[in-house]
Amino acid sequence: MTRTLRTVFAAALVTAFCGGSASATDPSQPDAGREKRWQEIAGYLFDDRDIVPTDTLIKIDAPKRAEDAALVPITLTMPEKDKIKSVYLVIDDNPAPLAAHVTFGPAADPGALQLRVRIDTYTNVHAVAETKDGKLFSTAVFVKASGGCSAPSGPSDVEAMKGMGDMRMKFAKGVEKKSSEATLMIRHPNFNGMQMNQLTRLYTPPRYIDKVTVSHGDQTVLDIVGDISLSTNPVLSFNFMQTDGQPMTVVASDTKGSRWEQSFQVPSAMH
Repeated sequence: MTRTLRTVFAAALVTAFCGGSASATDPSQPDAGREKRWQEIAGYLFDDRDIVPTDTLIKIDAPKRAEDAALVPITLTMPEKDKIKSVYLVIDDNPAPLAAHVTFGPAADPGALQLRVRIDTYTNVHAVAETKDGKLFSTAVFVKASGGCSAPSGPSDVEAMKGMGDMRMKFAKGVEKKSSEATLMIRHPNFNGMQMNQLTRLYTPPRYIDKVTVSHGDQTVLDIVGDISLSTNPVLSFNFMQTDGQPMTVVASDTKGSRWEQSFQVPSAMH
């Protein structure tokens, strides 16, 4: 899936560089134009599968106007979490629209998911929930932002890459016995190919995290396929079904073949 999507959206990335993408540069684009854009993206991602609008299976909480277009917080909630197999986060008018595909494992509690993304222009943001029976359901919000994809990752590429792959994990206090909340932070510049090196004035080649797997003990919590819309130093908050005495292990890789693995001790659940 990852390799296919990169190929599919490569043309859109080139178009954005050349200034030829009307939908990505025109904040006043009418609703009909945005709907056409979404239908094109949905066709690429899901072929001819039906996507049913929903206001119950998945919800998006996002700022109407981003304070920082390079660090836009997105919260997905799935009230009927037991039905959910995976979620797709799509930023329609970003050069590569698919920000992340998150698949929930047996140790997941898929009720909520939080992450930070880059948003390049005024755009619809879609969340698509895939249920365990293979059906697709979507919802959308409109976010006003500008320039998030080209914002530099730091004062220089060297500074941005310091400590690359370092991870931290925080666990919520006062959690219930079975379901707990964790926040994962990964140090990585997530260069997307659109950021200019502030010293050389040349574009930095893309290098970004494309795969993260989180496990609790011997069970998978999340499998995450990422792309260029994830923010610098990605942060992800999620819920999991806690088993006392079992560590949380994170394996992450990027598009240059680097791989990092780290385990964290999970505090005992409250009784």
